[in-house]
Amino acid sequence: MSSDSTVATLNKPQHIAIIMDGNGRWAEQNKVSRSKGHETGGKTVQRVIDLCIEKEIPWLTLYAFSTENWGRSKLEVNYLMNMLAKFLEERLPELMEKNVRLHAIGELDMLPAKCRKRLKHCLEATAGNTALNAVLALSYGSRQEITAAARKLAEKVQRGELAPADITPELLGNHLYTAGMPDPDLLIRTSGEMRISNYLLWQISYAEIWVTDVLWPDFGRAELDAALQDFSSRNRRFGKR
Repeated sequence: MSSDSTVATLNKPQHIAIIMDGNGRWAEQNKVSRSKGHETGGKTVQRVIDLCIEKEIPWLTLYAFSTENWGRSKLEVNYLMNMLAKFLEERLPELMEKNVRLHAIGELDMLPAKCRKRLKHCLEATAGNTALNAVLALSYGSRQEITAAARKLAEKVQRGELAPADITPELLGNHLYTAGMPDPDLLIRTSGEMRISNYLLWQISYAEIWVTDVLWPDFGRAELDAALQDFSSRNRRFGKR
């Protein structure tokens, strides 16, 4: 039986979240510029989207740009923002053809105007697509997200619209950027780093975590199949036994 057909028979996650790490190290190892590393990593994004469609995984969330990434050099940040704008413009026809719906979470107002405009266009254009929900975490930080949700709830309490006793985990979850989205059940991190990096801290409470030493630009079918095989072998008890 082929690897693909084997994976098809396994229990599959409904939502995969990925920390796409290693573009810079890949560039160093291959003696090319960091921008080339980011460019190659961008091609991996499309490859993984295609694989998730093939494997009928409904949700994919990609950590594309963190709030901490704004602290990188101005040159690198500008390159990444231009790359994002280019991705949104050039990939829209392919997203439409492959029936992919695009979502975005994060402090989107911090993005340059050109990125916000193209992002808005892509979100609206793909809103009716159903093959895959692809979520880009942009200018995203989970602590900031939870803080913003807590602030919204505090304002409602202050206005008398809500009693403190009415605040539940479900209600707080409904005030996060990911409101209405299913929580990830599999978190993948590339490059071998063993940390969460302020990513979906609330949402991955019971996600299975899979880490690979493979750098993001080299991530492909073999690595995703290995993650899915491993996920299928996990005994997910959710603290109940």
